[in-house]
Amino acid sequence: MRVPDGALDQVREEGFALVEGFLAPDELKLAQQALWLHFPKPEDYFADPARHAEYARSQFAGVEEFPYRSWDLNRLAFHPDLVDAAERYLGTTELHLYKVELWAKYAGASNYDQPLHRDYGSHSLVVPRHDGRYQQLTTFIFLSDVTEEDGPTRIVPFGRGKDVPFSPLYLEFGARADDEVSAVGTAGSLLVYRTDILHRGSDLTGAGHARFSLLVDFQARGTTWGGKMAWPKQAPHRWAKLMPQCTVRERDLFGFPRPGDEYWNEQTLADVAARYPGMDMTPYRQTGPWRR
Repeated sequence: MRVPDGALDQVREEGFALVEGFLAPDELKLAQQALWLHFPKPEDYFADPARHAEYARSQFAGVEEFPYRSWDLNRLAFHPDLVDAAERYLGTTELHLYKVELWAKYAGASNYDQPLHRDYGSHSLVVPRHDGRYQQLTTFIFLSDVTEEDGPTRIVPFGRGKDVPFSPLYLEFGARADDEVSAVGTAGSLLVYRTDILHRGSDLTGAGHARFSLLVDFQARGTTWGGKMAWPKQAPHRWAKLMPQCTVRERDLFGFPRPGDEYWNEQTLADVAARYPGMDMTPYRQTGPWRR
């Protein structure tokens, strides 16, 4: 569903918003089925946690980096309604999709509690501007229900945390607990928040509970001091299958050279086609201004 303007206004004013029913039922079902290409089903995990001891290494042990083994998961990273929301919020179509992570959490595997912090610390070399320019937009797509027992993200609304200095990045455990709001919602919901907002992950307290989310983050193209992932580092893994499936616009979100860019010549056209078999190179043969 299209993210309402009111939700984006709430992000501007309070720093976050939760949009229920963002994914259509069929989109959610297919994405949930694809999760098991990467993670054990909850019933399998809890039947024998010792068999899946890798998830006990740290609270981030369940993070899988993009791209994934299923188009039904991959396409969510550049879901048209998600890109549309990022364009409207950031005020530009010149977007850079700078992070995608798939995250599984199983109750008892690790302690998922975190101190309050702001995500700019690992998303930028500098600090956010108070006037809102150069913002980064971070999102969680819930692929399972998130109740109070499922480790909801706990957020301090902007008005309650705006006077907390940017440094140090992490507050003490338990700080501002009375100011926190829990981001709970059904599977298919979308949580949107800014990187200057105090928030934290919380522990899963429900026995036998598991949580699955896809995290997708955007910034304006050309914000060289911001980012999280280096897509060329990921490119040797699964990108050969992904790139032919993407549109020109979807590749552009990752920083792929646009049609008409000076990068393209007969040599690069031929060699990129060889690297990504099946990719239609016709758009990249055009000259003149790039068109979406």
